[in-house]
Formats: sequence, structure tokens, C-alpha cells
Amino acid sequence: MDRPRPVLALLTTAALAASGIAALTPTAQAADAELIRNGGFEAGLDGWSCTAGKTVTSPVRTGASALQATPAGNDYAQCSQTVTVQPNSQYTLSGYVRGSYVYLGASGTGTTDVSTWTQAASDWQQLTTTFRTGASTTQVTIYTHGWYNTGAYYADDVSVFGPGAPAGQPPAVPTGLTAGATTSSSVALSWSAASGATSYAVYRDGVKVQTVNGTSATVTGLAAATAYTFQVAGVNNAGESAKSTAVTATTTAGSGGGGSTDLPTHALVGYLHASFANGAGYTRMTDVPDSWDVIDLAFGEPTSTTSGDIRFTRCPVTECPNVESDADFKAAVKAKQAAGKKVLISIGGQNGQVQLTTTAARDTFVSSVSKIIDEYGLDGLDVDFEGHSLSLNTDDTDFKNPKTPTIVNLISALKTLKAKYGSKFVLSMAPETFFVQMGYQFYGTGQWGGQDPRCGAYLPVIYALRDDLTLLHVQDYNSGPIMGLDNQYHSMGGADFHIAMTDMLLSGFPVAGNANNVFPALRPDQIAIGMPASTNAGNGYVAPAEVTKALDCLTKRTNCGSYTPHGTWPALRGLMTWSINWDRFAGGEFQRTFDNYFG
Repeated sequence: MDRPRPVLALLTTAALAASGIAALTPTAQAADAELIRNGGFEAGLDGWSCTAGKTVTSPVRTGASALQATPAGNDYAQCSQTVTVQPNSQYTLSGYVRGSYVYLGASGTGTTDVSTWTQAASDWQQLTTTFRTGASTTQVTIYTHGWYNTGAYYADDVSVFGPGAPAGQPPAVPTGLTAGATTSSSVALSWSAASGATSYAVYRDGVKVQTVNGTSATVTGLAAATAYTFQVAGVNNAGESAKSTAVTATTTAGSGGGGSTDLPTHALVGYLHASFANGAGYTRMTDVPDSWDVIDLAFGEPTSTTSGDIRFTRCPVTECPNVESDADFKAAVKAKQAAGKKVLISIGGQNGQVQLTTTAARDTFVSSVSKIIDEYGLDGLDVDFEGHSLSLNTDDTDFKNPKTPTIVNLISALKTLKAKYGSKFVLSMAPETFFVQMGYQFYGTGQWGGQDPRCGAYLPVIYALRDDLTLLHVQDYNSGPIMGLDNQYHSMGGADFHIAMTDMLLSGFPVAGNANNVFPALRPDQIAIGMPASTNAGNGYVAPAEVTKALDCLTKRTNCGSYTPHGTWPALRGLMTWSINWDRFAGGEFQRTFDNYFG
């Protein structure tokens, strides 16, 4: 966390190591239909949505035109088209491509999303794969894309064969939608039966969240004290009706939960370089400005990768000439706590690799962390496992029931610490986007099409500790592009990235494109947005004006850019930054922005 890491390079390296092209599939049956519109690009880009594409007259495979798309920067030039399909049906996807690292795939299948690719095709090469739709799937997105800065690629004659759109008429639009009982995490809905409907699709803020057979549903996994908009549509074999008139309902405030309940409504979280010095210089605990509500001591580090033994050694005087004595440090911690601040030990960091592969390592972790907390009289623990500390086994496909030993043992260790110290124990986590939001696409699909097994590896930990977790502040920096709930990739450097990444945490999201495996929404009081304090502090710094835009959009639904969130969360807890030291070095700009915004 203390310096940028080449995450994008890791992603690219992982992607280039992907397995070979899938085997060709049997010829489509006579009853199959061609579902792609303008698959030969003879009508330009009609029917296609492209980030960086155009049609060319050479090279082409057949006809007079083909697609040319050129990845640049953080965009890998995806072109996509949504096709209408039938539920529980088999489809064959194929297309011809030229270029380096060209992908062809299908997402939103309702079962297992698929893709195939070629590393290098100097002439037209056919890519073919198959997919099966889920029980309620009526639309699938077909896409092709290249890879970062690998030059232009070409595509032609893209096709999807399988059962076509069914005959008949969609049902009538449901009427009488009403919001009933609400809790801090759910809203009950009811509506009148619609003529011709055999089932109903329920939408939350424009996103389909469930399908039911009757005329009522309870939408769960919602954030407390948050307004949501709901609609329903009738469904039959011919498809969906238009959506009903919308109703809005607000969840109740709830009981807090998730650890300490005496944090301020809006909090500023910062890391204090306590065990080392760098270009930002050493800051004494007593000199930490009062703006900081949660102070994470960086870092407690392992004595070995696998032992679980964690030690916290304060910065030596040879490295930090102005370091205070242990007695003065402990006294300053108590003074901060008397002023209502929380002081935690942060475990891990960029260089502190921890892997709890055995129960013995788990138990050593608990005892050694407890010793640090007790010695310095701390309020809790921040989990900042980075690098390869958390990686999923290839058979770990369900975030609700993890199998990977390190993840299972970490969950057990954190629950033990929580039980030991009680309800006032502050538990926070600081994963990178790679470990959380990247699971939206890749969690639990074997080797994730060549993606790194760390994709989404924090999800089972967050899910298991969701009722004990005080704060989750994902590091929205040192990150490659991440796909948001709008199925678009978002990159660091502006408000949209923070809005899209935070919206996923507060709205919940399907994991690896599986609509039946939804990671639930967290409460807004559990979320702080993580970002560097200055240009020196990390890759992904955004100016204060962009921070303000992100907060406006998420808490007021104003000042939004190209991304519109699925809710409004005035109870969003606040901001986290790396680091207090770097903010002081930059003149305190970050803390002033937060103080001015929330008062």
C-alpha cells in the first residue's frame, strides 16, 4: 500500500497465459436461427456498440466490410451486441478474427459466461464456443475485444446460432405496484396480475434482481436508510413486457451493527507510517491532526509468509530521527482515544505477505495480533492483505462456502478476535479493487479465462464477516480498468471510477455474471472510499474537485458524470486515504476537502 504496484501488468501477464481455443462444436440444428444482427459488418456498426471501432474494406473475410478496433491506453476496444435468446437453451457462438490477443465471448448467460481467444492470428482464424442460457435468461451480450496496446484487431462474420425468439406476444404491463413493509435490508412489493404473464421480473433501480411466479416479492440485500426505485415486468415465452410504473421505497435505518457504533456519522480514515519512514517523513502520533477519526498503524508484518506470527516494530531512530518513545507513543494513543478517535493495527501492506494455510498458523495469528492490540491498547484490526496473500483455489466457486485454506482460516481468526474483544472491536479491511470488484467478472470460473486467481478473493471474507465488519475501504487505486454494473469498463483518475466501484458495494452484484449468485449489498455506514492523498502517494490520485463530485453523486445523486448509481446513500461513512503522512507532506489538502464537505 505504501507505493504503486503494477496491477495492470499483472492482469496483462495473467491474460496472456490463458489456455487455448475451445474445441469446435457440432453443427447447429435445422431449427436454429441466426441471432446476430449485421454480423458481417456490411451495414457499418449498425447493431453494435463499440468503444473504439470502425468498419474497413480491407482486410475482409467475406463481403465488402469488416470490423477494425484498436485498443489504446486502458481501453481494449470492445464491440458488443445484445441478442434475444430463449431460456434453458444451447447456443453456438463463432466468428472470424485477425490480430494479436483477440477475444470472442458471451456474458449475461445466466449460467457460465464463456469466451475464447487467439494469441496471434496473421490471417483470418475462426473462434468458436458454446453457452447455455439460464432458466430466466432472455438476453445475452455478445462481444469481441483486443488487449491493452497490442495493436488493431479485425473481426468478421460473427454469428450466434440457436433457438430464436419465440412466437407469440409478450404479456401486458403489470399495474398496481405497491411497496409494503420495509426493514433495514429489504422491501416487500406487490402488484396486480398481468394478462398473459407466466412470471414476473423485478427491477431495482433499473437492474433485474429476481424473477417470481406470483404477484409479490421481497427484495433483500439492501442498504439501510437508502431510497430505491422498483418496477416489475410480465414474462412469458414470447419475452418481457415493458416495465411497470415505478415506486420508490426507503429502507429503515437499522441498528448499526458491524462493530463499534460510536464512530462519527461521517469519518475520515488514514494510515500512519508507524513502522517505517519514506519520502513523506515520520509523523508522531500526537501530531496527527484531529480531522482523522480512524488511524491505522502501518504495519504489523509477518515473521514468515506462512507461520501466522505477526509483529509490530515501531520505526527505529536511525530511520526516523524524530520518533517518540514507546511510552510517549502509548500515551498519545490514549489521548486520541479520549478525543473519540479509533486507533487500529493494520496487518500486511504491500510487503507483508500473510498466508494462513494451516490451523496452527491461524491460531498463531490470533495470539500475536492480540498481543499487539493489548500492548498498545488499540481499538481493533485493519486487514490489508495484498499481493498473493489471498488467492483462490481453482475449485473455490462459491463465495458463501469458501474452500481455500487461507481464506477459511482468516475468516475463523477474525471471528475469534471479534468474539474476544466484543462489540466495540473495530474491524476494517482495505483490499484492492482487484480482490473485490474484479470478482464481478471472474470469481469462481476455474482459472477465469487466464485471469489471476486473486480476482475477487476477498469476497468470501467480506461476506462471512459482513455482520462484524465496521468498515470496508477498498483501495480505488493502483488498479487496472474494472467493469461496473453498467457493463462498461471504468479507469482510475476521475469521479466515475469511485462512483462505479462504490455503487457495486452498495448495490450488490452478480458474481462472474451469474444472476443466481449475487454478492449482497453492504450498508453505507460500512463503506469509506479509498484513494491516495496526493500524487506522491499512489497511482490513481484524483483532484479534490473529483472527490467532491463522487461524494455528491453517491450521497445526493447530483453532480454525477457518465455513470449513474443505483441508489442514493447519504449515510456513506466517508473517505480513506493512503496516507496521513503523505497528506501532511502535501499540505493537508485531502483532510481539508473532507472537513469542508462534511463539516
